[in-house]
Amino acid sequence: MRLRSLDVPTLRAAWWTRRALRTVKADLDANGLGYHGAPEPPPLPVHARRGVLAVLRRAPSTCLQRALVLQRWDDAHGTSRDVIVAVRGPSVDFAAHAWLDGEPDGDVSPFAELLRLPPR
Repeated sequence: MRLRSLDVPTLRAAWWTRRALRTVKADLDANGLGYHGAPEPPPLPVHARRGVLAVLRRAPSTCLQRALVLQRWDDAHGTSRDVIVAVRGPSVDFAAHAWLDGEPDGDVSPFAELLRLPPR
């Protein structure tokens, strides 16, 4: 995203995303999977999602935190999708990953679905 192409809704969405990531991180640390969910985004047009994606690409966060924030944004804009939590490999090559259903983050083929988290 070029600086010239920024508009107020996109900037507001980016600002919300920074706050939502902090909230989700603290919530997951305190409550684990009994989390309360990301805060509701402000009423913004769908195109402002690019501000959300820009922050999620750059901010230090886990795949689960990113997926939960994006899930909240999309749910507020009429697209309700689960977050998929999956694992890969036995104990030697073990890895876990989370992504928004229909929007995998990289190659997810070696992962076996473990859990689905519906929007909250």
